[in-house]
Amino acid sequence: MRKFTVPQAVIHAAALLPMAWLLLDAATGRLTVNPIQDIEQRTGKAALILLVLSLSCTPLSTITGWAHPVRWRRPLGLYAFGYAAVHFLTFIALDYGLNFRLLWADVAGKRYIFVGLAALLILIPLALTSTRGWQRRLGKAWRKVHRLVYVAGGLVVVHYAWAVKSDIREPLIWGGVIGLGLLVRIGAVRRLLIRWRTGKNTNPAGQVKEAART
Repeated sequence: MRKFTVPQAVIHAAALLPMAWLLLDAATGRLTVNPIQDIEQRTGKAALILLVLSLSCTPLSTITGWAHPVRWRRPLGLYAFGYAAVHFLTFIALDYGLNFRLLWADVAGKRYIFVGLAALLILIPLALTSTRGWQRRLGKAWRKVHRLVYVAGGLVVVHYAWAVKSDIREPLIWGGVIGLGLLVRIGAVRRLLIRWRTGKNTNPAGQVKEAART
């Protein structure tokens, strides 16, 4: 049985904090004058932050040489999916009361909704196949499939930017963080960073070991 470390406990607690805070505000009547919109915005923001943090784990490990962040990638990703699912269910269940005819008539021209749905549809199979059992079943294909998380991350940023319409500075910042993380995963860039970190040329065995962690 894998030991549950203090950093892992902190990550779980921090990931659950936005939901606990939201439930407390809902129970004490401290949501905004538009409570449904407040829930949607807060769960959507939590999903974005946790997804970006999940995507940053491997690049952080590459830059620092610290193996622990790789272990945080899966729980952060699953929490991101959980918040994204609550965000979507709030929209269709609370906002539209599961009236799909009304929903379609109202959102047919709102492209940001379809981009957000596309991101969620990508995250669903990634969440379902995130276990070690599925990793063994899929073999080498598992890594290729789970690289789609970067596509989902990009779609979430686009969804956010189109939803806010005017001031897109914050979505662009999140997009930049995802782009930098993707850049670090490129083989030549990763090897350059490893040489910079170690202060010497990385031998082939070191490259293989580092690549295995990604």
